[in-house]
Amino acid sequence: QVQLVESGGGLVQAGDSLRLSCAASGRTFSSNAMGWFRQAPGKEREFVASISWSGGRTDYADSVKGRFTISRDNAKSTIYLQMSSLKPEDTAVYYCAASGRAFAIMARDQFAVDYWGKGTLVTVSS
Repeated sequence: QVQLVESGGGLVQAGDSLRLSCAASGRTFSSNAMGWFRQAPGKEREFVASISWSGGRTDYADSVKGRFTISRDNAKSTIYLQMSSLKPEDTAVYYCAASGRAFAIMARDQFAVDYWGKGTLVTVSS
């Protein structure tokens, strides 16, 4: 059974940093793009960042570019999202996502995601 398990969420103040982790199990994703989406209360789920299977290519939403960094450790079957200079508008449930197609690029479209984690809540207070 494939599982993506997020961790690292919590309550922080504006300007703080936080690192999210997503551990994969049940199959290997070392050849698959992975990423992060988020969903704020009352809003649609939106793309945050993605990383290619090798880690050599990354993509970021404009709203987080320069503040968030995505990385991966294939030996640990884990991806990370380092978030800095957090803003109240970053408050959301953050979901780990994975593509089911080897060596494909992860699109920014949530409907193109094949595997989802259950999410971790990040709350940024002003």
